[in-house]
Amino acid sequence: MKSTRKAYGEFLVETGSKNKNIVVFDADLAKATCTIDFKNKFPNRHFDMGISEQDMIGTACGMALSGKKVFASSFAMFAAGRAYEQVRNTAAYSHVDINICATHSGLGVGEDGATHQCIEDIALMNVIPDMKIFSPADDIATKKILNECLMLEGPKYIRLGRNEVPDVYSLNDNFRLGGSNTFGNGVDGTIFATGATVSIALDAKLILKSFGIDVRVVDLYSIKPVDVETIVKCASETKILVSVEDHNVIGGIGSVVSNVLCEKYPKKLVKIGVQDKFGKSGKADKLYELYGITKENIVRVFKES
Repeated sequence: MKSTRKAYGEFLVETGSKNKNIVVFDADLAKATCTIDFKNKFPNRHFDMGISEQDMIGTACGMALSGKKVFASSFAMFAAGRAYEQVRNTAAYSHVDINICATHSGLGVGEDGATHQCIEDIALMNVIPDMKIFSPADDIATKKILNECLMLEGPKYIRLGRNEVPDVYSLNDNFRLGGSNTFGNGVDGTIFATGATVSIALDAKLILKSFGIDVRVVDLYSIKPVDVETIVKCASETKILVSVEDHNVIGGIGSVVSNVLCEKYPKKLVKIGVQDKFGKSGKADKLYELYGITKENIVRVFKES
């Protein structure tokens, strides 16, 4: 059990030790975003911009244009929300090679409440031309995806979480831009998930198996571009389609999958996630229960379909 933000911090130290071209920017949240270890080990390559996320993105882009491999971090609410114009106009419009690693995404932020629970960031980043979006499910996926990002040009948004999540991958698994990973080959249904909801979907898959319902789980770790081929394949091979995410169902992976289905293979999709509401303050697991982002709710959908 490890949070993806912790894995991010470990990746920075591990990779930064080998690659002196890597620099890190933060906005007064180095401990929370887990860039603190990089800061302690490489103080001359860590830049804390204070509570000034817009300035952070702008300055980080300038550093990237000088040839550095830049990682810029803050809470998702601030990286995608407060600095939106700079992400759009400075990073994306200018095709800057920058990695925006946004931690504390979704309801998983917990007690920080609605103002800090960014349930819109996938939607915001998805409509920016040239932006690439990743959402890793565990620590292994996080490090491999970040390593992949080092080899990609242009702006990238990597969605990370606050809380610990179980490992669902092994070191033999691979990740690529525009890819996805499928668990199982059940024909009764498909569960599309991303980030923290992948382990929830896999738990639901086991429960459904005990009821004689065999489903597959698709981890859409690359949200933009998304794996169109796999979505269509699942739609053609399985009966029931469900998406589950810690994000507003409007503009999240449910919308992304729906767009693909509408154009390529029209079929009903049941969307589990935040139903166009703000979050609340509370324990992350209790919030997931309140908003129906649970294995029990996934099982209920399949049993009632």
